[in-house]
Amino acid sequence: MKPAGPDKFMELLREAVATGSLVKLTLGKPDGRDPTLRNLFVRPVQLKSGPRLAFVWRYATRDVTKNHESAEAIRVIEPLVGSDFQDAHLFTTTGSAQLETGGRAPRLRVTGGARAGAGPAANDRVKSRPIEPGSAWLRSLGITDQAGRPMTAMADKYRQIQKFGEILGHLIGQAPLPHDRKLHLYDMGCGKGYLTFAASELLGGRALVRGVEARPDLVDFCNKVAAEQGISDRLGFCVGTIAETEAGDADILVALHACDTATDDALAKGVSAGAALLVVAPCCQKEVRPQILPPPVLNSALRHGIFVERQAEFVTDALRAQLLEWAGYSVKVMEFISTEHTAKNTMITAVRNGSRGDEAVARSIRDLAAFYGVRRHTLARHLGFDLQ
Repeated sequence: MKPAGPDKFMELLREAVATGSLVKLTLGKPDGRDPTLRNLFVRPVQLKSGPRLAFVWRYATRDVTKNHESAEAIRVIEPLVGSDFQDAHLFTTTGSAQLETGGRAPRLRVTGGARAGAGPAANDRVKSRPIEPGSAWLRSLGITDQAGRPMTAMADKYRQIQKFGEILGHLIGQAPLPHDRKLHLYDMGCGKGYLTFAASELLGGRALVRGVEARPDLVDFCNKVAAEQGISDRLGFCVGTIAETEAGDADILVALHACDTATDDALAKGVSAGAALLVVAPCCQKEVRPQILPPPVLNSALRHGIFVERQAEFVTDALRAQLLEWAGYSVKVMEFISTEHTAKNTMITAVRNGSRGDEAVARSIRDLAAFYGVRRHTLARHLGFDLQ
């Protein structure tokens, strides 16, 4: 019979699965019988055959992914907790629980609403961390210290990574992604690869993730880290620009803070590939500003340059959102991360729905462009959409 700690932990897990509040389960510190085994990650996924729990067994040089129905998943997990793995960490929508069994007696710490018999409490929420704070790549990229704590100078970047993981994890559950093969994710203009590594961790062995960056030194650095972490078989970086990159097999396309029309180039690559999911955070919207001809009602207000700039950003991204809807995507525009951390905080997400060419959407696009006098928009050109 298991000690009280593991039994209580399993009770919490069963309730999280039964109520649909499970976010993620992580099992760590394996007993060493297989020296290559590192962790086990379990997440809820929605397949065509119904809801499942996806298991990612992470080894030193590979990941093994399996999907189980909830009852079978519990049967697989139960003998592992407190035996094969000494640490277990449960994240739910209302809190978290951590079990440590490496000492003399099991220690169970429960925070937030993750208590057996406790329903969701609006004022008792604890944020889960979709990206493991102890992930070695975070240390290699200078985000966290050896204890998994964010470095002071990188605290904003750490929050951005966690927020990105939260958003991407949610969208992956919504998008019509294939389940009979590995996914292909492209991160266009990936820079130092912070979010590329995060995407790879979220998807594990389920996806081949490619970062595209124009600066060779950053590409070399990121490939070196991926090799050191033993994940270069599923995560790689290449030198190139967004415009010249072939991404015809993209299932997911990400482009965060690609300047000006590079965001449009990235979106067009994704639409052309029929990608199920597009995620962009635009930056430096310059194309539309010189075109804006203020309608009479705005003439006085738009004498001020700062208002013109803000209107140009709004019009640029509003047209992007509507053009993606016309191209067959369900679109959401949201705040990516607080303006306290970055002024460029708008994120556009698009999940493919197949309803391309809606005439009402087309009229709305042309009406908006005409209202501001916009005649050229790079995404419209890429998609073959006439603004006039």
